Amino acid sequence: MFSKVLIANRGEIAVRIIRACRELGIRTVAVYSEADREAMHTELADEAVCIGPSKASESYLNKQQILSAAVLTKAEAIHPGFGFLSENSQFAEMCEACHITFIGPKSQTIDEMGNKIHARQLMKKAGIPVIPGSDGAIVDVKEALEIANQVGYPVMLKAAAGGGGKGIRKVLSEAELPGAFTSAQQEAKSAFGNDEMYLEKIIYPARHIEVQVLGDKYGNVLHFGERDCSLQRNNQKVLEESPSVVISETNREKLGAIAVKAAKAVSYENAGTIEFLMDLSGQFYFMEMNTRIQVEHPITEMVTGIDLVKKQIEVAASEKLTIKQEDIKLRGHAIECRINAENPAFHFAPAPGKIENLLLPSGGMGLRVDSAMYSGYAIPPFYDSMIAKIIVHGQTRFEALMKMQRALGELVTDGVTTNAEFQMDLISHPNVIAGDYDTSFLQETFLPAWQESLN
Repeated sequence: MFSKVLIANRGEIAVRIIRACRELGIRTVAVYSEADREAMHTELADEAVCIGPSKASESYLNKQQILSAAVLTKAEAIHPGFGFLSENSQFAEMCEACHITFIGPKSQTIDEMGNKIHARQLMKKAGIPVIPGSDGAIVDVKEALEIANQVGYPVMLKAAAGGGGKGIRKVLSEAELPGAFTSAQQEAKSAFGNDEMYLEKIIYPARHIEVQVLGDKYGNVLHFGERDCSLQRNNQKVLEESPSVVISETNREKLGAIAVKAAKAVSYENAGTIEFLMDLSGQFYFMEMNTRIQVEHPITEMVTGIDLVKKQIEVAASEKLTIKQEDIKLRGHAIECRINAENPAFHFAPAPGKIENLLLPSGGMGLRVDSAMYSGYAIPPFYDSMIAKIIVHGQTRFEALMKMQRALGELVTDGVTTNAEFQMDLISHPNVIAGDYDTSFLQETFLPAWQESLN
């Protein structure tokens, strides 16, 4: 086991990793930008190193500075969390070259699965069902039009190196495609430095279902059930739950087996997520693989009772998985709401500021809050607006829903506007309570009615 781990991240995920390390008896090193000098993760870690100015490109994305901090503090491993450098194969390769363990998959695997076109080809070869669409990169608008006519509208244009909802365009007709292709390509080039595009038929209506997997260095791969991430805005997840109400026990076993097969096809090590779309007939289609821990991992921890971050660290330290697939049981129901410093009434504009008074929901069984907030903390404007995750667990889904309503009602963040009331309205909607929603529900049904109610 490692004696010291550097966390190449910030905010709630950095705090989450520090806590897991502490419980494993591992010393930690936090890295921080000038804007995060007084952040919670810098206070909780055993050591803290400033790695640059406030801009992420000069600090949390600065590979050389992070590696220098690891060498300086004699850290044996680096945990990248999610976002920033977590899916950067070059950074993983640099860690390997410096004999520092990257707590995640091998750089080659990140490369293979990070390029969505290559990932589709690999999965197809492995016999995993993929969404109908282009077999490789689309050269130009003419080719995009030809493929779209073959698979039928509506279609989705996607960036090969995409993530976070960037470089994606929904296209309903032939007339829309040329403009959508150009704008998506430009956005992809700006966001990822790669303007390769591919095209998929839109599976509609659909549920966005993802399966948590974990592999060790000895070829063992396990799945930890599914999460339903269908409640999304602008292709970004807002609320997640596990298990999904639309997955039967038979389909759960089938889907888990497909996810394990997909992970084994690329000799996957560490934690990852296989993402699927499920149509009305119950057919699953591979979408992509995230080669890191996910924002929504806590709901899987709640229903399985397994600490995924500790498992990440253990398998990275070459420990063999001791649990078997039959040991993993889903018990009860868990829900996560992402709390963002944003103003939903003004197009969800980021709302950084100083938290004058903070009250996090607590008390009672099955309630967890992952956050790096504290009273007096000034949320910087330079990073993602997520400031907390409220996670609840109940014996039944209804109990979990009621517990989330109670938790959201207790949250106080005086001085900073958040999306907590929006989340309360969403979790209280009859369709959500009934589990009757798909990937279009929040954006096309709930949001217009919610905005109308504000007038």
